[in-house]
Amino acid sequence: MHPIDFCTTGMFIIDDIYPAPSAKDQTPFLNIPGGAGTYSALGARVLSPSSESNRVGWVVDAGHDFPDFLRDMIAAWDTAVLLRSRDAPTTKGWNGYGANEHRAFKYLTPKLRITAEDLSPQLLTAKSFHLICAPARCVDLVQGIKSRRAALGQSLDEPLFIWEPVPDLCVPAEMDNTIKALEHVHVISPNHAELSDLFSVVGTTESGDVDRQVIEACSSKLLASVSSERASKIAVVVRSGKDGCYVKLASKQAWLPAFHAPTPAKVIDPTGGGNGFLGGLAVGLVRTGDVVEACKWGNVAASFMIEQVGVPVLQVEEGVERWNGVIVRERMEEYSLRCRK
Repeated sequence: MHPIDFCTTGMFIIDDIYPAPSAKDQTPFLNIPGGAGTYSALGARVLSPSSESNRVGWVVDAGHDFPDFLRDMIAAWDTAVLLRSRDAPTTKGWNGYGANEHRAFKYLTPKLRITAEDLSPQLLTAKSFHLICAPARCVDLVQGIKSRRAALGQSLDEPLFIWEPVPDLCVPAEMDNTIKALEHVHVISPNHAELSDLFSVVGTTESGDVDRQVIEACSSKLLASVSSERASKIAVVVRSGKDGCYVKLASKQAWLPAFHAPTPAKVIDPTGGGNGFLGGLAVGLVRTGDVVEACKWGNVAASFMIEQVGVPVLQVEEGVERWNGVIVRERMEEYSLRCRK
């Protein structure tokens, strides 16, 4: 088996997307490939050129209604996807947008969650895992993955666990469970609204911008909730939309700008931006070992997710990959230069 750098336990979902009330065109976009698993896998994939594309692992449950064009699209990405047939409809979701990029979501068909038991032996060997779940389930997933990895009988280093909390449970009542989950992960990454909701504070200013002082204070409180030894091993990464992201470590902190901050008109649909960010962060962390640098990878990955409704487009000409017409390495270089200024 070839090595796997990344695996997500997020799902593939076919989305119906409804624009914010302020949008000039209220026409919904229907039957769009999406889901946290899809976008996080793509975030890892855009930063994994053809020689490394099969190091990106994920699971797709294809129902009896799964369209052929999606099978072809997924095959073209050349990832280590586990595509499973399902004798039921493909999981489908409704997405509705409001002010300040607020997203409402609900399932239109029964979901099929991915557990540690669903991962193939190859996917279990991944160097990093993206988890999007409740705090208690996060602990169960980490323990389940570790148990199944041990049963493989291989000599494997401990993987990195990148946890994306679900919005509904970023509430004060879940604080104790959140702290317990921090004992098992290497990165926790809520968005700014989810982090402020967890502490029951307002994380935006009157103008709708991210309140950086609030986000920094809440991040510090999260790290302070665990032992100093544990705090030295984890990172709080707060995804902050047009304000980029905030990285809080025991030893340092940093704000990194969103790639499209200077050109907001290029942001067409924020769906999947946060998931794509975490896929990019995960492979960046595996390949560089530096959280701040990995967050730069995440911001670049996210930039490709939000330039269109649905997933970014891959084109290959004379062996050169372009996503949305862009060579990813060149965008990475541009962003790195911008961060140095």
